[in-house]
Formats: sequence, C-alpha cells, structure tokens
Amino acid sequence: MNLNRRDFLRQLGFGAAGLTVAATLPTTGWTLPAKTSKLPRSLPEAQGVAPRGLLDFVNTIEAQKLNVHSMMVVRHGQVVAEGWWAPYAPQYKHTLYSLSKSFTSTAVGMAVAEKKLTVDDKVVSFFTKDVPATVSENLAAMSVKDLLTMSTGHDKDTTPALRGAGTDSNWVKSFLAQPVEHKPGTFFVYNSGATYMLSAIVQHLTGQTVLEYLKPRLFGPLGIEGEDWEVSPQGINTGGWGLRLRTEDIAKFGQLYLQKGIWNRKRLVAESWINDATRAEVQSKGGKGDASVNDWIQGYGYQFWRCRNDAYRGDGAFGQYCIVLPKEDAVVAITSETANMQAVLDAVWKHILPALQRVGLPAERVEQAALTKKLSTLTLLPESTQPASTVASQISGKTYTIADNPMHVKDVSLTFGKDGCIFKLQDDQGPHQVLCGVNRWAESTTTFAVAPLMLTPTPVPGDQARKVAGSGSWQDPNTFVMVWRFIETAHYDMVTCRFGSEGVQVEFQSSLSLVNKTKDKRPVLEGKMMA
Repeated sequence: MNLNRRDFLRQLGFGAAGLTVAATLPTTGWTLPAKTSKLPRSLPEAQGVAPRGLLDFVNTIEAQKLNVHSMMVVRHGQVVAEGWWAPYAPQYKHTLYSLSKSFTSTAVGMAVAEKKLTVDDKVVSFFTKDVPATVSENLAAMSVKDLLTMSTGHDKDTTPALRGAGTDSNWVKSFLAQPVEHKPGTFFVYNSGATYMLSAIVQHLTGQTVLEYLKPRLFGPLGIEGEDWEVSPQGINTGGWGLRLRTEDIAKFGQLYLQKGIWNRKRLVAESWINDATRAEVQSKGGKGDASVNDWIQGYGYQFWRCRNDAYRGDGAFGQYCIVLPKEDAVVAITSETANMQAVLDAVWKHILPALQRVGLPAERVEQAALTKKLSTLTLLPESTQPASTVASQISGKTYTIADNPMHVKDVSLTFGKDGCIFKLQDDQGPHQVLCGVNRWAESTTTFAVAPLMLTPTPVPGDQARKVAGSGSWQDPNTFVMVWRFIETAHYDMVTCRFGSEGVQVEFQSSLSLVNKTKDKRPVLEGKMMA
C-alpha cells in the first residue's frame, strides 16, 4: 500500500490543502492475497477442545507480558482459536527467525526424495572450489546429516564468522575455513551457519534458491503466497533465518507434518523424512533446568526440536513457534517478541494441552463467548498517559535542523492532525516518514531502515518500503513518544521527541535494546527550529 502525499494527508486528518480535518484515521490494513486458501474453521468444543483453556492461555500471555503477536490453534485440521494483537493482523507476514530452519530442512528432504543427494554425502563434495588448502580430517568427515542435526563438530556457532567476513564475502568458503574441533556427529552446538550450508547445497544442486525450489513443491500446494526470504551476499537464502510467512501459513506447515507429508490427498514430503526429521537424532543443549521443565534439552532432529509431552516444534528467536502435538492431533502456531521463550511454551503445556485432552465436550456457550470476545479485542496499543499537549500546535509542521551526527540526519519535523501525526526525517539517503495515530494505530509504508531492528541485517530482495504501524502519545506536556511497529518483523522502535523553547531532542530505542536491556547505538539527535 503506497500512499501519495494527498492520500497520506487525508489519512492523517488533513484535506488536500492541509486545512480541513477528517474524523478518523484508517482502521483497515493490507489484505490477504486473493488466491490464499484458508484452513477450515470450527468451534473449539466441536473438536473436543475446552474454550476455557484457550482463554486461560491468552490471559496468561497478557498477565506475564510475554508480547505475543499472534496465535492459532488447529485441532483435527480445523482452526479452533486464532487471534492477533493489534496492529498485527492475519494478512501480515512475520519474520520467523530460526523457524526458517524447519523449512530449509524440508527442502533438503524433498531434494533427497528426488535423488539429488543423500544425508550421508560429505559437505566438501559439493564445494570443491571453496575448500581450504588443507582439509582437516573432521571437515572431510562432515556430512549433510551433521548439518541437519547441528552436530558439525564446530565448538561454536559459525554464523558470526560468516557475517563478519565482509559484505562481499563468500559465506560457503568462510564456513569451510572454520576450525572443526570435534568429530562430526558427536558434539551438538546450535549453528545457523550449518543451515546456511544446507540452503547453499540445495541451490548448488537445483540451480534455484530454497525459496524458488519450495514454491511449487510446498508453498503453492499449501496455498501460501507472498512469502520471501533474506539472502546472503551471494544471493543464497540464509536458510537458518529470514523467511517471512503469515501465522496461518505456519499452522499449515505444522498440519502438513502432522499429516505425515500428505496434503489434499497428495504426498508432498516423504513420511520417512518426517519421521527422521522430528525424532531426537542427537541430544540437544540450551535453556535452564532439567528435562522436566526445559524444552531445549529434549533432543534435536533435522532442524526440529523435540518437546515435552511427546510433541515437537520448529522455533525461532523471540518466540516464533510451530508446535505439533501428534497424540492430540493438534498444531499451535505463535509469533511474538518475547524475552522468555520457555514461558510461552509453559503456557501452552499448562493451558492449551489440557484443553485439547477434553474429549466430547458439551457446548460451553458462556466460555466460548468470552473467548470470542477476547480474541477479537487483542491489542498492544500503549496506554495514553497524558491528554493532548498545547505544544502540539506550536511545533506542528515546524522543521528542526539537526546538529552533525553519525546518522547523517539533516532535519526532522512533526505535523499534527486531529487524530494523528506525520514524523518526517531527512538524511543523506533522502526523506523518510511515518504515519502515527494519536493513542491509536495507523498503518503506512516507510523507507526507514529496519537494520537496527534485526538480529542479522541480511536483506530481503526488493524490500524497499516496509509496512509500519505507528502510535504516539504525550508523555508529559513537552514529550511526545511514538511506537513504530514494523509489523512484518518481530520488532519495533520507540521514538521520543522532547521539545524545548526552540529545540528538540529525538531519541531512538529499538525493542531489541529494550529486551536485552542495552543502550541503543543510535545517537540522540539535537535540533534547532528553523526560522
């Protein structure tokens, strides 16, 4: 959705000439692609699911402030509960982080079924031109299976070495140059570089990126559209992170695995591959506590984690989940930006799992009504702390010249309407702007960079305009705070503008720095009002 200046002003609350004020900001967002198919829907009790357990899960997530963005529960192939915390919504993709790994593994499984490789093939055999001058015994022994099971023999994750080699570096060559301290197959370490190598192998063998390879084999048959994936400097999908899908797409993927690779009576993935991929191939490490409370030490398969309660999952940083519960014939899909991934899983086991174990329920109309109401009113809108400030009329539309700074920002301005504002910033790359509702969400696209909001700043090809939902409120008479949620990522920016008699301070803080309790690396901008 690209807005020209007239449409942008109209949504803000201005007429074309900037004089008249409209009553409201837009309340609708981008829509689903026309061809996107949906899973069937059902009331929970019709599928033997207790609505109270689902409601308790949502209430627990909110009470613990786990910052979940969406959830979907599927039972017997029917969606029995779904909710998005505004401004997140069904039509938006969401970055999956390491949940992407399970899709890369699936691509490898499909290539194995097509006889393009086996899991016993040696990694160096695919990249003879990129191996170091001296190939160690351990590197020579490393197999595709070792990549799949995170048991390559490396003592630590290779990803920082790949990304630190430079913007034009060959990541395959960098991976093969890393020391392999342990015998492959004997030492588990979570290693996104290994998944990148799986992506590179698929591309080497098929001449297609993993994304291109999966389109007709997985995404198309599942009715998934609009998917995209970040790439390395060589144009290879990052594999271990960077895929973006919608919440329902995650649920469909889990349902495919639950159905042992069959979709609409057609086999997409070999059942033997699903069995191998989702069982404990190696002993995993991570998390805190013993096996009774820690879902990170239940074992690891082919880019899938085993869980407590005989479940398995793909997962990604900050709480991106595809949880498959075979005994209960259920799938749970979750997106979020949580600092406590175990707490989200604990809520699933405490509330959703018992709800799934209630078979033959009578209709629970009161509880169902409460669940329906709750799921339809979810929001992450910050609470307003102050009424409108009298300063707004004095600074609205004024341009502030910014002192020299490492971000190369030249000037900023805020223009207020009745229900919102436009924040504009000019830097050495040109003008950028964000539309914000005042005490409500407003959606737009922006050219502001999302690199400060990414764990790994790899690009999505062609992604120049980013979807953003903005909301602002006055913290005190001179301080206006905006939250910009980049709704196809997991993260947001908090932008604080402090106004003085003739100046402004603009401070950026990413949600990553808030979660990690660190200082944002971007400087505080100091500005003076232009005459």
